[in-house]
Amino acid sequence: MAAVALLTLAVGSLSSGLPGGDLPSLLSGVLCALPVLATLVRPVGAFWLSLAVTPVVAVLYGNGLEWPWMPGAFVSHLTVLVVVALRTRPRTAVWMWGMTFAYALLSDLAFTGSYYYSNSAPMLVVSAFALLLVSLWHVRHAAQQEVTAQQTVTAHERSRRTALEERTTIARELHDVVAHHMSVVAIQAEAAPYRVENPPPELERAFATIRENAVAALTELRRILGVVRAEDYEAPDAPQPTLADLDDLLVNVRDAGLTVDKTVTGAVRELPQGVELSAYRIVQEALSNSLRHAPGASARVEIAYVLGGLGVRVVNGPAPEPSLVKPSPGAGHGITGMRERVTMLNGEMTAGSTDDGGYEVAVFLPVTTANEGEA
Repeated sequence: MAAVALLTLAVGSLSSGLPGGDLPSLLSGVLCALPVLATLVRPVGAFWLSLAVTPVVAVLYGNGLEWPWMPGAFVSHLTVLVVVALRTRPRTAVWMWGMTFAYALLSDLAFTGSYYYSNSAPMLVVSAFALLLVSLWHVRHAAQQEVTAQQTVTAHERSRRTALEERTTIARELHDVVAHHMSVVAIQAEAAPYRVENPPPELERAFATIRENAVAALTELRRILGVVRAEDYEAPDAPQPTLADLDDLLVNVRDAGLTVDKTVTGAVRELPQGVELSAYRIVQEALSNSLRHAPGASARVEIAYVLGGLGVRVVNGPAPEPSLVKPSPGAGHGITGMRERVTMLNGEMTAGSTDDGGYEVAVFLPVTTANEGEA
């Protein structure tokens, strides 16, 4: 902006050729540069200043020159129009051009038939074209901002919907696990009084209360499952998978073309069904991602039974080059589903690329043993 102001100062000073000497020329240049500098502080005020300066500069220039915009004022007013239009809304450009048109019309009517050459038409045409370009830029910029905002909202809603879908899927799967345990509690509570000879009434009432609570919990579970169940949902015929079913999963994955090995460390023990189901699903999703994103690569599944929990690690190498099967981008739901399962169990998860170009998913699922709970 300073460079443009210096340019208008030079044009206003050097192109006047006034007989009065250098002082009017310098004053004319300063007057032309002031509106340009004012756009940095008060854009709209700079426009009115430019209109006010224009006749003053015309009077300083004297006779026999262009009217109503002298060369310096011409450059200054065009610059002010463009800068103010860039810094304000498109409708501001419209009324600025209208005021410029009104000023040019009044100036031409006042000096009709004089020896002045009117440059109103070039000013109006050039300024209209410049303001049209600025307005188009404003419209395009606003459209880009709106599209960016819509994309951000869409991505946020898609991520939120994905998380909700994954939670719904987890709720459906865990329903069978919880329902099984509650059914066992209800049956045992009903049968317990018959295993004790002459049980006291207080014991019978306690077991009856336990059974009633278990049945009520089962009813609520079925009701909640009905809310989260999709229209096309079908209840599974087989029990939910556990870590004991991993070998069958690996056989299917190998048949699909993925070379995968499994390593188990620690003392294998029975874990809560929710933990085993989540671990199985995490391994299943990680191997599916390996097939999708790194076809032809090899993978390794590590299961670690440690004190206080279960460690799961799935690592795949980079896809070989060249590969006959192209990677599939996928929907991006896999990692989200894993994190939802880990979060549900208060576990920890890391996922990211490895140094050799592969990918690694590492999960720790805490398991509280009976002794830890008593402590």
